[in-house]
Amino acid sequence: MSKKKLEVGDAIPKFELKDSNSKLVSIDTIIGSKNIVIYFYPKNETKVCTAQACSFRDNYEEFQDLECEVIGISSDNEESHKNFAKNHNLPFILLSDSANKVRKEFGVPKDMMGLAPGRYTYVVNKEGKIIYIFNSALNAKIHIKKSIEALRSSTYL
Repeated sequence: MSKKKLEVGDAIPKFELKDSNSKLVSIDTIIGSKNIVIYFYPKNETKVCTAQACSFRDNYEEFQDLECEVIGISSDNEESHKNFAKNHNLPFILLSDSANKVRKEFGVPKDMMGLAPGRYTYVVNKEGKIIYIFNSALNAKIHIKKSIEALRSSTYL
């Protein structure tokens, strides 16, 4: 039986994953102190995923001004994340979900053709509750715009 997709108002599941430096990151260390944008993406160094990551990078200061941490999650391993972050000067957290465990806990489906992992973004308030969910497989840059709009307009922050 598959897990239901998370919805606005739901608390995000607690999880721990390794970052690009093979350090275990617990979401509990961020909840309570910052808002969070968690974005699931298919693969490092692909055209659309790179555009999305670079767009988050280019707007990272604005996310910081909104007391928000950005976290990118894919099934790529820590070494791949390390290289991806270095190649594109990414200042935010990249986590390795090699078993797709966290992706499943969030209920993130595959893309519309069922071939690749889906591209979903969750905007989460400091209490760990989802205030906005967005998905778009092909227009990755819009995830950043939608996330900033949600953070600015939310009454849940």
